[in-house]
Amino acid sequence: MLQRRTVGDVMTEEVVTLRPSTPFHDVAALLDANDIAAAPVIDGEGVPVGVVSASDVLRHETGMPDPRGRDGDDERAWGKARARTAGDLMSSPVFTARADWTIARAARELRGRHVKQLPVVGDHGLLIGIVSRSDLLDTFVRSDAEIRGEVEQEVLGRILALGAGTVAVEVRAGTVILRGQVPEARLVPVIVGLCQGVEGVGAVEARLSAARAG
Repeated sequence: MLQRRTVGDVMTEEVVTLRPSTPFHDVAALLDANDIAAAPVIDGEGVPVGVVSASDVLRHETGMPDPRGRDGDDERAWGKARARTAGDLMSSPVFTARADWTIARAARELRGRHVKQLPVVGDHGLLIGIVSRSDLLDTFVRSDAEIRGEVEQEVLGRILALGAGTVAVEVRAGTVILRGQVPEARLVPVIVGLCQGVEGVGAVEARLSAARAG
């Protein structure tokens, strides 16, 4: 089976964190100094209890619930506009991810929750990292050389145990092109399916034939 990358493989482990009591001025300064769009708020044990985003900071700076300048009647949003600490400003409850989640599961969670990053927690609920949309997207932006290496070594070599040179592999802008002769015709769809499962592959062109028996 191909090794699939997980959230633990791509997350950022050194996380800039806030405490509920962190003053607003320090919150804004930390986000700006570290050039980040959001930071998790943790309690004394290291458990995430909320997230403060750049849009939350904008609400406070504009004094309005909508950072784009539109008034609203959401009392919680108005509360953020008047916040003095990270605890007042943060969005809660916080949605978290686990290190063993697949990239696809994390991407679905980000999309479903309409958030740009997820704090990652361990078995005891303690913060161990953070994963963002860009972290997930990076897993699909792989060089053609990386993809070719995985197809040759993992798919053709380790999984199917085909001899070196049996199938020639070429990768162009994420499209895998296979040429050669395989022992049996039934192997062709298997090879194609496995190649499609390699991260970063956009399409597979199989120009393969089966060896004639006897």
